[in-house]
Amino acid sequence: MTAPLLLLDAGNTRLKWAHVMNGRWEGRGVCAYDDLGELIQTAKGTGPGGQCWIASVAGAARNHLIEQSLREAGVSLYWLESQSEQCGVTSHYSAPQQLGVDRWMALLAARNRNQGACLVVSAGTAMTVDALAADGQFLGGIIVPGIALTAQALQQGTALVGQTDGQIRTFPCNTADAVRTGTVLAMAGAISLMHARLSSLSAVRLRCLLTGGDAGVLMPLLQFDAECMPDLVLDGVLLAATAGR
Repeated sequence: MTAPLLLLDAGNTRLKWAHVMNGRWEGRGVCAYDDLGELIQTAKGTGPGGQCWIASVAGAARNHLIEQSLREAGVSLYWLESQSEQCGVTSHYSAPQQLGVDRWMALLAARNRNQGACLVVSAGTAMTVDALAADGQFLGGIIVPGIALTAQALQQGTALVGQTDGQIRTFPCNTADAVRTGTVLAMAGAISLMHARLSSLSAVRLRCLLTGGDAGVLMPLLQFDAECMPDLVLDGVLLAATAGR
């Protein structure tokens, strides 16, 4: 019997977690940083020898909150970092440890699920689009603002006060819809361009995996097959935890 695992994907906006026992996912959840009650109770329920493996891009203050809360729950904490090589993926990032650990975990999971070339998209507060070659080489990727962040930037830089509740339209006829549609189309366009670039290097059909809170918004706008995998980062955390034990 292996130690019970608590897996954390600590993002900029929210925290996702999963509880794993003997390779089986026993529970999972999403919480805000000001409401960690369910997570703490789950941590306490892991019992003696429980381990918590954390992939965090949440910043120092929230990391301190996570550490303080979970140490009181009695689990051992393991903070993950991006590596130059891990679980069949080799990083071409100029400084591998500067790559966001959530991006690295998603790449590990994508490689584990797929032995061909793969585009890995994480659509959260920011959107990242990362290229993974068929031989496991992480070629690089892009970062653009997410839907809410782009709308916020437009509000701050223009007179579009309150224009954030629009809908996606074929031809928007009001400012709110124009902002929403333009933002989402720009993000989908960035994915499509990266898809075309990676496809030109691949002799077989390219796989595209999407994760993050806005993945479902982007999926219908893509002109190629894509799969939504909400727990892709947590899948990578599990791989890293298993390899690290």
